[in-house]
Amino acid sequence: MPLPFRRTRRGSPSFRSGRVTPAALPARRSRPGFRLAAWLSRNRRLAVALLLCLAAAITVHQLTPAPADTVPALSASRDLPAGTAVQSADLEMIRIPPGMRTDGTLGAREQATGRQLAAPLRKGQLVNDAQLLGPGLLTGTPPGSAAVPLRMADASSIQLVSPGQLVDVVLTAGNGFDQPGQSEVLASGVPVLWTATKGGDSGQWLGTSETDGLIVVAASAGQAARLAGASTQGKLFFVLVGPPQSG
Repeated sequence: MPLPFRRTRRGSPSFRSGRVTPAALPARRSRPGFRLAAWLSRNRRLAVALLLCLAAAITVHQLTPAPADTVPALSASRDLPAGTAVQSADLEMIRIPPGMRTDGTLGAREQATGRQLAAPLRKGQLVNDAQLLGPGLLTGTPPGSAAVPLRMADASSIQLVSPGQLVDVVLTAGNGFDQPGQSEVLASGVPVLWTATKGGDSGQWLGTSETDGLIVVAASAGQAARLAGASTQGKLFFVLVGPPQSG
């Protein structure tokens, strides 16, 4: 018959010899460190795989660049010809790096909805206030100025003019052959805001027949009244002029 276990007192020979009595084994096995060591011993390959995955995740996180800041911008959702009255469906909100957003780039639909395009827009092209008839195109002009689109009789002649140049707009009712007619200056020294060939300072535009021979000039209220519908009364031409002499 086996003898019952006896508690080993501190200082007894069995305690000093380092031997562990059976009664002390359950307490040691319940310790967290013992359980972890036992689990690692049984699942050594799994532990190595987990450590490798953790190291790979840390490396990928360190090598991944921080997300770049972006800002909202308005772009055309389809090709839009010059003169289009912009609708909300014609526009798309996108996000671009701050460096791509130039002065005048629009960032909200309401800034362009209902306004008329002074130049064609490609699908995906950013919308700028200078591309719209209105305050953007007329920035720096005298109060009360109007942006007036004119179609020149000689479409190739607009290659000679650039935005910012001054022109006299001339109307002639004759055909230049058997039907003579008098020429009339409708507006003198008006600045050109945009031309179909150069598109102002806004880049490349659509080369459609809708913009052939088209220019936009800044005119006073009186000049705008004379220029409106002038192309139905005859042929329009322009004459390059210099700035007025001071004094």
